[in-house]
Amino acid sequence: MKLYTYFRSSAAYRVRIALNLKAIAYEAIPVHLLKDGGQQHLPAYRAINPLGIVPSLATASGDTLTQSLAIMEYLEEICPEPALLPSNPLDRARVRALAHTIACDIHPLNNLRVLNYLTGTINISPEQKTIWYQHWIREGLLAVEKLLADDARTGHFCHADTPGLADCCLIPQVFNARRFNCALDEMPTIQRIVAHCEQLPAFQQAAPTHQADSE
Repeated sequence: MKLYTYFRSSAAYRVRIALNLKAIAYEAIPVHLLKDGGQQHLPAYRAINPLGIVPSLATASGDTLTQSLAIMEYLEEICPEPALLPSNPLDRARVRALAHTIACDIHPLNNLRVLNYLTGTINISPEQKTIWYQHWIREGLLAVEKLLADDARTGHFCHADTPGLADCCLIPQVFNARRFNCALDEMPTIQRIVAHCEQLPAFQQAAPTHQADSE
């Protein structure tokens, strides 16, 4: 498999974790989101992914998959063990809801395209951009904290005591929160889960600092 990735992309980071948890070998192909006006916009990459975003996963069959959540669900289907989703339908729905809260509600408001539009088109200042980022991160992660803290099914990880789909989404989001100096003091459950995840090789090897294109 080939993973088109960028070291700081939250969405690509999620997929790297999932691939590592399942011990699926892959070739990382960097797509720099800032160089050359954004390599994701070049015709060669648009031919791979018309959306012009990462990640994209080229499978052994020659098909190309996009969207991190869809890619991780595909990995779950072709390689069921170790599982990213629990076996009980209600528990599976809970894990998916946590993952979607992060990937669909929090992340889109603060991804590179949005931040570039805010500074480049609307002309807000860097200080205003930071305020925007920190506000939406705090709002979203506080909701995730409550979902985790109020549910007895939360264990060492987002669900029970094995890492799964929700953890694949949570760790990249917290990485970016730290990068923008977002306070996490109000989120002890999230901090505890992140600490557990960061002890595992699958998460360590997927981290931005360990990628070949890291800067």
